[in-house]
Amino acid sequence: MPTEKKISSASDCINSMVEGSELKKVRSNSRIYHRYFLLDADMQSLRWEPSKKDSEKAKIDIKSIKEVRTGKNTDIFRSNGISDQISEDCAFSVIYGENYESLDLVANSADVANIWVTGLRYLISYGKHTLDMLESSQDNMRTSWVSQMFSEIDVDNLGRITLCSAVQCIRNLNPGLKTSKIELKFKELHKSKDKAGTEVTKEEFVEVFHELCTRPEIYFLLVQFSSNKEFLDTKDLMMFLEAEQGVAHINEEISLEIIHKYEPSKEGQEKGWLSIDGFTNYLVSSDCYIFDPEHKKVCQDMKQPLSHYFINSSHNTYLIEDQFRGPSDITGYIRALKMGCRSVELDVWDGPDNEPVIYTGHTMTSQIVFRSVIDIINKYAFFASEYPLILCLENHCSIKQQKVMVQHMKKILGDKLYTTSPSAEESYLPSPDVLKGKILIKAKKLSSNCSGVEGDVTDEDEGAEMSQRMGKENAELPNHVPAKRFQLCKELSELVSICKSVQFKEFQVSFQVQKYWEVCSFNEVLASKYANENAGDFVNYNKRFLARVFPSPMRIDSSNMNPQDFWKCGCQIVAMNFQTPGLMMDLNIGWFRQNGNCGYVLRPAIMREEVSFFSANTKDSVPGVSPQLLHIKIISGQNFPKPKGSGAKGDVVDPYVYVEIHGIPADCAEQRTKTVHQNGDAPIFDESFEFQINLPELAMVRFVVLDDDYIGDEFIGQYTIPFECLQTGYRHVPLQSLTGEVLAHASLFVHVAITNRRGGGKPHKRGLSVRKGKKSREYASLRTLWIKTVDEVFKNAQSPIRDATDLRENMQNAVVSFKELCGLSSVANLMQCMLAVSPRFLGPDNTPLVVLNLSEQYPTMELQGIVPEVLKKIVTTYDMMIQSLKALIENADAVYEKIVHCQKAAMEFHEHLHSIGTKEGLKERKLQKAVESFTWNITILKGQADLLKYAKNETVENLKQIHYAAVSCGLNKPGTENTDVQKPRRSLEVIPEKANDETGE
Repeated sequence: MPTEKKISSASDCINSMVEGSELKKVRSNSRIYHRYFLLDADMQSLRWEPSKKDSEKAKIDIKSIKEVRTGKNTDIFRSNGISDQISEDCAFSVIYGENYESLDLVANSADVANIWVTGLRYLISYGKHTLDMLESSQDNMRTSWVSQMFSEIDVDNLGRITLCSAVQCIRNLNPGLKTSKIELKFKELHKSKDKAGTEVTKEEFVEVFHELCTRPEIYFLLVQFSSNKEFLDTKDLMMFLEAEQGVAHINEEISLEIIHKYEPSKEGQEKGWLSIDGFTNYLVSSDCYIFDPEHKKVCQDMKQPLSHYFINSSHNTYLIEDQFRGPSDITGYIRALKMGCRSVELDVWDGPDNEPVIYTGHTMTSQIVFRSVIDIINKYAFFASEYPLILCLENHCSIKQQKVMVQHMKKILGDKLYTTSPSAEESYLPSPDVLKGKILIKAKKLSSNCSGVEGDVTDEDEGAEMSQRMGKENAELPNHVPAKRFQLCKELSELVSICKSVQFKEFQVSFQVQKYWEVCSFNEVLASKYANENAGDFVNYNKRFLARVFPSPMRIDSSNMNPQDFWKCGCQIVAMNFQTPGLMMDLNIGWFRQNGNCGYVLRPAIMREEVSFFSANTKDSVPGVSPQLLHIKIISGQNFPKPKGSGAKGDVVDPYVYVEIHGIPADCAEQRTKTVHQNGDAPIFDESFEFQINLPELAMVRFVVLDDDYIGDEFIGQYTIPFECLQTGYRHVPLQSLTGEVLAHASLFVHVAITNRRGGGKPHKRGLSVRKGKKSREYASLRTLWIKTVDEVFKNAQSPIRDATDLRENMQNAVVSFKELCGLSSVANLMQCMLAVSPRFLGPDNTPLVVLNLSEQYPTMELQGIVPEVLKKIVTTYDMMIQSLKALIENADAVYEKIVHCQKAAMEFHEHLHSIGTKEGLKERKLQKAVESFTWNITILKGQADLLKYAKNETVENLKQIHYAAVSCGLNKPGTENTDVQKPRRSLEVIPEKANDETGE
């Protein structure tokens, strides 16, 4: 089938189907047949050839078709032995006949599949009136609007305009299009007509506009939701927003507002119709970006101790190039602070004229005056964030110039300096909320009983370390300066309050003697060693103390370490070289977007709770956290630029897309699309990927677009986003350059779905996992401590844990069964299910065969007379699903309370666990193992309680979706609408905690 011409109407689809195309016909037992399918010219039958059947039998009457399903969503597809080898995006099924038989087909591309699905759905809708509808659509609202645009230019009513005017008009309507491409399209059209001259007629203008400004993938989407297949009315748009985009509290007024905002034609605005152009405008707007706008403002609890947050941190902030020969400049501080950085570094040395200077010691970097840096910090400290700023001082100055430093900081920063002494009564640092507008000094500090002290150079003296390692290799380097002892003045010491720099020795020593206000810095190499060999200790250490990790001094090119390597251990201050773009800075910038770009991100609960088991290097699921499945479909790209550093090969690119997952080792993965050759303007990818995310709170998704036919540089653009900030549904991803600038009009069009999402997510993102039979069901296991009294408590938790798992998974299985009968995958939500089956519940005269009684909490389906067996099966499966939802809602609270009670009872032993274990005869390794098992069990109990609580919340949401969809489709039994049931929520409100819900941690 020729698909070079863009599909921009139902007529295009029908014409392509009449020409026919080769499709694979799938049968059970792994049998696949290559057949040529075509639509009869009279549009009454779908035929295929060759076939062993009589030609009159190798066809399906269009009027017998009940529905057209996309994807592999029939029993034949699910049971076919080679289903895994079939692309979800190329598969579709024609459901026909009174027994709902299926003709299961696979196209050679997703584009061809979309043409057949769209055309067949159009035929089903209009039947024998299809020809009339196709003819009337030729003079539709869109054509009228484009013609009007032409007439506004053709002021003299000549019926023609200049090529230049035509090109400019189309470019104004679609700014992403290149002028050269529009000109070429007109010239090709003129050449095909053997026309000379450069003037453009109205018909030519309309044709070129349709060709260049119609995105087929958006047209196919519009047809799915349009009741007339040409535009979306307010109800169509409401259905799209609720069922697909997960937006709640939508009414016709809001739909109308969107139409008025994005519909370009006056007729559409007046009638409340959204054309393909208005729909495209809406989908490419910031309203449909992938980033959840709720995260554009501070949205996390900012009242936790400072050590409970990741902090956006800069290394060698003063450098704007490499750290060996690069220049130092105050613009480094301006850039970092404007980007939301909350920890900057000042490497201070004695300077001329008694003025301290900043540079990397023992290197050839240039110098800047300390005073000017403090001036800039004062000006920009709270430009991007009101939360505390940490100044990491590496002090190498004499006493005399230390006093000058103090004078400058006191005079310039004044009351912004936080100098309150830490309280011995407290055990944790103050919160970012308490420290708003304050600047903290991180540096060495004198002990309380002396006025001056000698001490070794700090462990953060990176310049000296670099000199020691490289001095012998480079004759231009200054002579190696040995580590020295230095004097610290009392005035400078007094500016240090809750960020006192101390040298790290080992974890067990720190657990016993380190004060909560003391901060240790770790060289990247040492931190990596601890992250790999002592991951558990590192996580526990960071629950209470701040840890700063800085890049290895061997990174003389100022390259960056991977911050995820240290975030996974809970390290709060991972210092990055902001001047060096690339993957690592993309991760850092993307990560700190999730809390209003305020520079602070609350760490996952499993990293904050005193008693919790978490292994940073796990390659499996995390105890107490339910894995989630991320489904991403890369649909298309728009306006990709040529790679910046690419050599001379013309403007054509051959793009492909990588989807990367960054997080704990168990989550790290990547997949790529095929390459689309010679199309950077509007490449269609249509490829779907699935990723399992074991710790969503620490995961990030990165989209990277590359050129497969490059010279010198392959990078086109990227976008990095925290998993928790993803919006589901159809979304545009705005691409950024290597240095973080937005690439004008360049984007990816994707579909995002998240299933089996529980534990703090948003209900419209949460769905269900695959079914597990009870016999093969895995239950969370508790470990034996070999401490009898404690083991007895945990033994009592086994039964409620099993009950909780059964309630959740019985519900999941029942819902998945219902989804399958509806012809949808597990990615779908129940609102989509109800919309999918609603046409089947209508008789020939559009009277309901099945209605939903909504008068009670649990909606029931009622048969209205005799119905086909296939509908009875749906009703039976629906009833089983409702029973499982009811069982979960009515039993969840009691099971939840039992689990919480066991957790509380176990926590009674926490404080004295060591002594109890010793009395039981446990020594050293066995005692340590018992403590670890205790932590594991508490984590499991809390996790199981949380999963059950959120499963109940999800179930309530499911019932609301059923209720609302039934009303929207007119399937509710008259007079039974329950007005107390609200529409499904777009975001998960905080679940009220009972006063006795505290778990004792």
